[in-house]
Amino acid sequence: MYSSAAYIGLDVHKATISVSVSPAERMAETIHIGTIANRPGAILEVAKKVAKRHGEPLSFCYEAGPCGYGLYRELTGAGYECVVVAPSLIPTRPGDQIKTDRRDSIKLARMHRAGELISVWVPGEEHEAVRDLIRARETSLQALSRARQSLQSFLLRRGIIYTGKASWTKIHRRWLSRVKLDTPVEQAVFQEYVNAVEEAENRRDRLTKEIEMLIPSWSMGPVVMALQSMRGVGLITAATVVAEVGDFNRFDNPRQVMAFLGLIPSERSSGTTTRRGGITKAGSARARRVLAEGAWSYRFGPRIGREQLPQIEGLPNSVTDIAWKAQLRLSHKFRRLLATGKPKNIAATAIAREMVGFMWAIAREVSPPPESADR
Repeated sequence: MYSSAAYIGLDVHKATISVSVSPAERMAETIHIGTIANRPGAILEVAKKVAKRHGEPLSFCYEAGPCGYGLYRELTGAGYECVVVAPSLIPTRPGDQIKTDRRDSIKLARMHRAGELISVWVPGEEHEAVRDLIRARETSLQALSRARQSLQSFLLRRGIIYTGKASWTKIHRRWLSRVKLDTPVEQAVFQEYVNAVEEAENRRDRLTKEIEMLIPSWSMGPVVMALQSMRGVGLITAATVVAEVGDFNRFDNPRQVMAFLGLIPSERSSGTTTRRGGITKAGSARARRVLAEGAWSYRFGPRIGREQLPQIEGLPNSVTDIAWKAQLRLSHKFRRLLATGKPKNIAATAIAREMVGFMWAIAREVSPPPESADR
């Protein structure tokens, strides 16, 4: 564990930061030293005062939250160690029913000294910007879904039902252009709903183009391009997984990536009894969603489709070999799971989990760990 003269717990909010200090001595009392304004430079002033009293080095920690990683970058930029803690993994006592900023900061400082906190991965500024762009596109998809649902609900309340095979096709849009309501007010409301759908679609398309233009210049761009050699993994899926996972080389084996994305089974075992349940759902729900969508493509037999050929052109043979091996294994496994009576969703989740393993292998082929690159 990192050896420090003192451990500082920070309960961070938009306007304030509650600060507590745990001296390095194991039995020393953890002290709340006050609440400061959450402004640039304020925490560094506190750090100097703590260092003057307890010495250096100092180690800070705070919970990941809506305030982002600015405080982390400010502290590490000044040479201090800082840990951003996963809130859901902080130990809690069932009988503790009092929660205040002061108590939270004391708890963080004490647990940080004891080494009981689990940190999250902090992306670089470039990586965080790309991740925000990809998440903005997902938000636009949610807005589009709501806009379409609102339009369809409006028409359904008036008994107007589209009887075609699929919605939001060219035929469906032509049908929408011919819809006439009984009153001018209803017609105006209908047109507003149509306009909302079109605006949401335009926003989605703009963000998609931004991602397509950005990937070639992104430092993780080669990994995104290589992952598209796998079946069921397009540009958006690959970019989403890479944005959420970051550098695959920080994981020693593929099971660690699966656990990071919450795709491994939960477990409640005791003594000789082993009980496993559904997946843990830790980590990024966005990555799990796109992986599950891609997993459905493996229900068909292995093949390289015409649309996949441009994606694998120019990639190393080692990458395409892994992608083909994934097709052979996962296509067979999907059909075998269905044949044994597994529900389709459970089978797709199992395939998504194994997809992550092959992605880990491909990413390490494109950007090998430093020790491998030196050999």
